[in-house]
Order: sequence, then C-alpha cells, then structure tokens
Amino acid sequence: MELTQNFVKAKRPCADGYRWYIRNRHNGTDYQHLLDSLVREGRITDAIWLLDNFGPTDAVLEADAIEADALVFAGTILVRHGIHVDGLLRAGQAIRAGGGVRAGTSITTGGNLEAKAGLYCDGAVHVGGDLRVGWTLTATGALHCGGVARVHRDLHCDADIEVAADLLIGEALAARGNVRCGKGLRAGGEVSCEAGIVSGNGILAGGDLRVGTHLEADWGIRAGGDVEAGGAIRVGEGVEAGGVILAGPGYGIHAGLNVRMDDWPASARIRAAEPPARLISGYWAEAA
Repeated sequence: MELTQNFVKAKRPCADGYRWYIRNRHNGTDYQHLLDSLVREGRITDAIWLLDNFGPTDAVLEADAIEADALVFAGTILVRHGIHVDGLLRAGQAIRAGGGVRAGTSITTGGNLEAKAGLYCDGAVHVGGDLRVGWTLTATGALHCGGVARVHRDLHCDADIEVAADLLIGEALAARGNVRCGKGLRAGGEVSCEAGIVSGNGILAGGDLRVGTHLEADWGIRAGGDVEAGGAIRVGEGVEAGGVILAGPGYGIHAGLNVRMDDWPASARIRAAEPPARLISGYWAEAA
C-alpha cells in the first residue's frame, strides 16, 4: 500500500513526523517500508502512530528466527523458531512463533498470539485475539487478551490481567494487579492475586485460591486448598474448598446470589474442612 502526501496529511500527523515523511518520501512511500524506516531511525512513536491510523494489512513476514532492536509489522509475523526483540514488538495482525517470544518494552497484536515455548515481556502484553503459550508467560506490565488465553504452565504478571473470554492455566497463577475474566478462570495449581479477582463464569483452582481484596464469580468457586480473600467473597452459586473458606476482617461470604433461596441446598452449597465464619448467604453442606 502506497501512502501519498495527501493521504498522510489527511490524518493530521504531528509537524515533526510530517516533516520526516516529506524528507524521506523519495526513498519510497510503501506502507511497510515507511514503518521499517521509522523503526530503523528510532522513531518508534511515529511508527505506532502510522499503524494506528492506517491499520493492518494482509502482508506476511516469514522467517526462521527474528532478533531485532524493535519490530513494527502491519501484517502477520510467522517465525519457525523464536522471536527476541529488545524493545517493542508489534503486529497489525497475528504473531505465531514455533519457539519462544521475548520483548523488552511491550508486545501488541491485532490478532492472535501463539508461542510454542515461553513468552516473556518486560512491559505490557496486548493481544487482540486469542493467546496461546506453550510454556510459562511472564509480564511485568498489564496483560490484555481479546479472546481466550491459554498458558500451558505458569502465568506471572506484575500488573492487571484482563481476558475477554476464558483464562486457562495449566499450573499456577500469580498476579499483583486485578484479574478480570469475561468467562471462566481455571488453573491446575495455586491462584494468588494481591488485588481482586472477578470472573464472569466460575473459578477452578487445583490448589489454594488467595486474593488480597474481593473475590467474585457469577457461577461457583472450587479450590483444592483454601479459599481466602482480604475482602468479601461473592458468588452466584456455591463455594467448595479442600481447606478453609475465609473472608477478610469485617467482610462476609455471600453465596447463592444468582439462584433462588429455595434452590440453595442444590445450587449454592458451601463445602469446606470446617464451617466458615461470617457466612451471610448460601447453604452449608458438609466437609469437602
């Protein structure tokens, strides 16, 4: 796609960026060529502006492996092995790597992101579609996924996690920010969150489930170990724990919020190693 002078000017670029375009257009006005030139000269902000304003393309970048200071590609990136970018990694469409993906500043895709090995980012990860990681995912910034997020092993995030659909983790989840799932949250091991968790469906943890503030699920909650919250526990149906169920000081456990009270014995059961304190609603059944 060729970007003419009038086409670029109509998008109202900043004065410095437009002057750069005028000076460099004799080298070619192909969309991807301009993106590559901006990145090569360290004008990452201008490259992002260009992609934001002119959108993704159907172009495909194929390689055995990628190592770069930064990469902004308008289409899909297909790599047979791994991707290692010191700064920003951004694709207008999807990224698929047969190995791991590592970036220093941020990772952003307009479509799906698949890494057959691990995914590591020293900043934020923003995925427009589904996310699939074959090993561990570690991000120091926020994690946003516009579809289903699947991580085969552990997920570590030092900020907020927001997933539009299901968040499926093979082993442990450790988050320092809030966790929000449009559908369900499932982890094979422990779930630990320093802030709160909100799930549009249910929450299933193979080990302990601990949050620093409130714990909410529109369906039910089940954990192989303890269920502990620093604030309130609110569920649409029931809560089952292999250990204890404990709300924060001054807070209660509210179960059965989305079912009729006469259905609580079947649909809002509370099961744990011992009766929980401050059970505001729900039906205490028996030890798990």
